[in-house]
Amino acid sequence: MSWSRLEAPRKGYPLSLIDGFRRTPEAENRINEAIARAFHDDSGKLALAYLRSITIESINGPDASDAELRHQEGMRHLFGIIEARIKAQGTKHG
Repeated sequence: MSWSRLEAPRKGYPLSLIDGFRRTPEAENRINEAIARAFHDDSGKLALAYLRSITIESINGPDASDAELRHQEGMRHLFGIIEARIKAQGTKHG
């Protein structure tokens, strides 16, 4: 299955609770599985810890610009999506 088929919005399907895009349940499951697999082994866990350190655990000082804050929040949001998809896959099989 190609990414374009996974990504294509489909009327009648619910919005994903994870990222807000419309996909079939099959597509949601395939994306969750792919992301969970990517971060499953020791290298993936190291990469996930790194991403957490530069997003969720990073703070900005009082001199941060509006653009810097928006950029940081965007990175945090993306990390949150990754974590939510990993957790969704884990609860499905765990």
